[in-house]
Amino acid sequence: MSRHANASCSAPATSSPPPPATPSRRARRRLLWAFALLALGLGWYFKLPALAYYAARTHLASADWEGRSVGLSSYRVAIEGLPVDGLTRNTSGLTFNADTGTLFTVINRPPQVAELSTDGRLLRLIPLEGVNDPEGITHVQGDTYVISDEDSHSLTWVRLEPGAQRLSLAGQPRLQLGIDVVRNASFEGVSWDSANGRLFVVKEKLPLRVLVMTGLQPAIGGSGFDVGISEWKSSSAATLFMSDLSSLTFHEPTGHLLLLSDESAMVVEYAPDGTPVSLLPLWRGMNGLQRKVPQPEGLAVGNDGAVYVLSEPNLFYRFEPPRAPAWALR
Repeated sequence: MSRHANASCSAPATSSPPPPATPSRRARRRLLWAFALLALGLGWYFKLPALAYYAARTHLASADWEGRSVGLSSYRVAIEGLPVDGLTRNTSGLTFNADTGTLFTVINRPPQVAELSTDGRLLRLIPLEGVNDPEGITHVQGDTYVISDEDSHSLTWVRLEPGAQRLSLAGQPRLQLGIDVVRNASFEGVSWDSANGRLFVVKEKLPLRVLVMTGLQPAIGGSGFDVGISEWKSSSAATLFMSDLSSLTFHEPTGHLLLLSDESAMVVEYAPDGTPVSLLPLWRGMNGLQRKVPQPEGLAVGNDGAVYVLSEPNLFYRFEPPRAPAWALR
């Protein structure tokens, strides 16, 4: 074999460079990056890693809270998405009156108070005067309630008598707070703790807050306020893992606080020290739900342990435990 042939046989093979990325490939890559960043952003905003962690943690610790908590994870929906006949939109806030055995909610545009039965029937509708944007209501005692107004960042004490045809907030004891004033992101829910004379107030977002007000009992008798305000916080900042707060209820038999989030579609039960105890996801396929609760805005707990959720525009939900809770039998 000739040298020329040997040289030509031993020459290394050369590989051709990869073809340049076509415009369509570059566009697909940018789109994939955009989706990845969007997923990360949504996960951060809705606090999904923290939610997954505390869902697992509360599930593992559920036996430790048996008989000492509401125990939301065992609840099943009994009435799902029932439109309240006579209400058409903008229901917000919910409270249970143990004296009447009924529920009360507020409506804006036009401002009204509605009384509901525990099976979701409208019992009466009372026009409200002297308020622009009622978002929350809580029963205090007897005929006395507190109504929160998001527009004026105020809380008003009112008397709603059984035969009332109209209710005016003008001239009633009112507390106006200029805390983190943000339009349409202020006081969303209120709940009264009669055992300790405290009023819990949630601020929707920017930032999320749970305020605790004391010294309000004189307002019940119409003699003014001597108010103390503090902020309730979870035992660690990460445990308040909802992206907004739309309502709450203080559960006196256990001393636990239940917080409702519209954006996260979730009810979370917290112990007095802020420890998350149980979760009630308001998602399709969870706790017997056929569909996601679209816009939960009101939350209450009945004497028998039933949990009530009210969703805009007028949808009524009732969740029940598998058996009567120990605290409901006391």
